[in-house]
Amino acid sequence: MSQGWKITVIVLAIAGVLSTPLIWLLDSPGAGQLAGATVQAAVGIAALLWALFQRPSSAGPTDRTVRTGIASRGGITGIRRPGGRGRGSATAKRTGEASGKNSVSGIDYSN
Repeated sequence: MSQGWKITVIVLAIAGVLSTPLIWLLDSPGAGQLAGATVQAAVGIAALLWALFQRPSSAGPTDRTVRTGIASRGGITGIRRPGGRGRGSATAKRTGEASGKNSVSGIDYSN
């Protein structure tokens, strides 16, 4: 769950829980209003607890490369993440040979 959605659910859950006493304060509540207020409060509390215990989503995609070819004349054999961008994990195993200026074998984090 993204941080934005988590905050939205928490705010709505708190609003639901806090608005429940308003039903009891307005007019004298009947049995149906009391039952509705109880359900509203229970759903609000459940949503609040659910949102609070959600783990952040994974950092990003997992990039993996194995047994790549040969890089020459500025080529890349493996994974390229310019400027270190990308938040997931990157793994390069048994990459090919790199020959020539600016050729990379493995993971390239350069600009």
